[in-house]
Amino acid sequence: MDLLLRADSQHLKAKLSIGGSKSESNRLLISQALENGIKIENLSNSDDTLVLQKALQSQEKIIDIHHAGTAMRFLTAYFAGQPGREVILTGSNRMKERPIHPLVEALKTLGANIEYLEKEGFPPLKIKGRKIDRNEVKILADISSQYISALMLLGSSLVNGLKIHLEGKTTSAPYLQMTLQLLEKVGVKTEFKDQSIHIFPSKIQPKTIAVESDWSSASYFYSLVALSASAEVELTVYHEKSLQGDAALVEIYQQLGVETCFKENSVVLSKNNQDLSSLELDLNATPDLAQTIAVTCFGLGIACKLRGLHTLKIKETDRLLALQKELQKLGAAVRVTQDSLSLEASTTIREGVRIGTYQDHRMAMAFAPLALKVPILIEDAEVVSKSFPNFWNCLEKLQVVTETHP
Repeated sequence: MDLLLRADSQHLKAKLSIGGSKSESNRLLISQALENGIKIENLSNSDDTLVLQKALQSQEKIIDIHHAGTAMRFLTAYFAGQPGREVILTGSNRMKERPIHPLVEALKTLGANIEYLEKEGFPPLKIKGRKIDRNEVKILADISSQYISALMLLGSSLVNGLKIHLEGKTTSAPYLQMTLQLLEKVGVKTEFKDQSIHIFPSKIQPKTIAVESDWSSASYFYSLVALSASAEVELTVYHEKSLQGDAALVEIYQQLGVETCFKENSVVLSKNNQDLSSLELDLNATPDLAQTIAVTCFGLGIACKLRGLHTLKIKETDRLLALQKELQKLGAAVRVTQDSLSLEASTTIREGVRIGTYQDHRMAMAFAPLALKVPILIEDAEVVSKSFPNFWNCLEKLQVVTETHP
């Protein structure tokens, strides 16, 4: 399904309920599967979370997680530590191109039995679960934080706990902090000191945990407000003290003319003046915001230089190349390297451009706010269900009209 987007108003006013954080939900589901007694409220309704939940409940030998990268990493570690369980873990063609070698080798060091069934270093995997009693491992920290989080979640269930030694500069550190804090919430003692993470042998306590709404999903509304003439958009459920690294949106978008006011369980976004001519950011800790920020800057007509983006090369698509191609269609002058994106200031945006989404939910949602500036067509629009199934309904509440296009 392709959607043609156009805005009926430049003045935004609405109160929107945003689904639970996919990142928090997926971590808590693994903890729940490892120990009974955890109840989860406001669970994400994203495809990724539903796929993970289904996989954890399945007794089938072949588990297909489609495009869900988090599920692939977390389930590789989870099934490796399930004695007597044998599974083949597979996914989409793109998933078979996304590396998993660092995590698999770390698990093998701990004694896991995992085989590559096709290309060395990539899914699909054949996993024979066994009891893991080794408690120390090294892993590269500069590729994907999900590899490390997968080990941390597994470590919480090991009789001897787990000590993880990180090698190299840590990527997406806020996601590691999220994993640590969620483990602490369910009763697991943890320690992160220097380049080592220690997960102590613990008994997870029965309790109910409410998932905060997803800050990554909030980013698209920050972009809409930044591109609007005026706005008062309230989003629930959010807290000023968040576990999610993408809450950095608050400070980043203040520079782009968006004020954030925290209420008891929500944030209210309003438009303020901004007089930036260029923006330079290191997004090593929050790479999932890169697409949204780049498109916002283009829509505002300001230059930007975004660094720390090397992990975008191994996402649902090569997000750097995808961003470059689609922004260029709109008239942008943009350059990318292996870990950065540079956008020149521009004064015009081409109308009616078809934006390819490359089976990537964030491509669809990051470009949608440009509808406030010009009519824009989003291809394969249902891809948003991966993380935000109600996204298009939320846009319509903000008077962004969506029309099915042949």
